[in-house]
Amino acid sequence: MQPGLWLVTSILAAVLGMALLEDGVCRAPDGKDGFPGVPGLNGRPGQKGDMGEPGKSAQRTGIRGLKGDAGEPGPPGIPGNQGYHGPHGPPGLPGQPGPKGNKGKPGNILEQPRPAFSASRRSPPSKGRTVVFDNIITNQESSYSPQTGEFTCRVPGLYYFAYQVVSSGDLCLSITKNREHVASFCDYNSRDILQVNSGSSVLSLAVGDQVSISTDPARGSMIYSGSEADSVFSGFMLFPQTG
Repeated sequence: MQPGLWLVTSILAAVLGMALLEDGVCRAPDGKDGFPGVPGLNGRPGQKGDMGEPGKSAQRTGIRGLKGDAGEPGPPGIPGNQGYHGPHGPPGLPGQPGPKGNKGKPGNILEQPRPAFSASRRSPPSKGRTVVFDNIITNQESSYSPQTGEFTCRVPGLYYFAYQVVSSGDLCLSITKNREHVASFCDYNSRDILQVNSGSSVLSLAVGDQVSISTDPARGSMIYSGSEADSVFSGFMLFPQTG
């Protein structure tokens, strides 16, 4: 068959087929899909999009990972305010004894205080039961008061005290230490003559202790106040005490 005739025949067949399809008289089955084409080239990058809305927080659903390595120490912080003082701790153990010191210089007894006093009665003030010896005979270290009749210890030690009091009747006297009776002595005079009531004692005194002579009115307090005889109260330190 000649080529021109073939071409004409093919065109007529195609036109006739299309006419038949439009009239719904007869339709040929669809052909099979062709083979996929070769992928095209990548397009150009698009423009940067607008920033989206912040996402909503959600509960953690993942598994917690392992603890990371410790980081480098940061710089020291600002010191805080001072806290309250804590309670005192228990005392520590005693330390070792120190070395023996050097021998001291010999003491001079003349440089040591030696309290001593003696006083008589002239015109004494009334001080209740305390017998006041208002006339000072001697008063080393000024430890005896002629206003109160009391000796006040300023150097601790052993002291000797004694009194001789002239009476014109019954008389009971006591040596007192800090207002407490230490030793009492009584003389009963039924003949109304002058006689002497005397007593003495050695006392251990600390700084501030006071010693005086006191009466007991219930048993007799007749002290002579004339010029024919003197009543005397004396005391002095025997030796000092330390520790």
